[in-house]
Amino acid sequence: MSAGKQIKSFGYAFKGIYTFFKTERNGRIHLLAAAAAVGLGLYLDVDNHDWLWLSLAITLVLVAEMINTAIERLCNRITTAQDEAIKVIKDISAGFVLLCAIFSLIIGTIIFTPYLF
Repeated sequence: MSAGKQIKSFGYAFKGIYTFFKTERNGRIHLLAAAAAVGLGLYLDVDNHDWLWLSLAITLVLVAEMINTAIERLCNRITTAQDEAIKVIKDISAGFVLLCAIFSLIIGTIIFTPYLF
């Protein structure tokens, strides 16, 4: 792939990220939670090892929400009628976001508790 095409593909990716945060309420909620975690980490001066875990947890939730959004939008393009198979797909997709969010809460609790107490 030429350098020009590679640069253009990055542009599409950045546009996708921008569109996600601009149009998706849950994306903005997760971004706000991420900003709060980063702010708390900076305030508490967490160490580099803890930053790695925080970064992983934040990225995991944001990526999961983006994938969930893509799946939901694709399903809605297939049909907007009540469809049990589509419902199951959407429920599973929402479930993996929830699992990632729970994981992130556990990571945050493990990291921040010793700094706070």
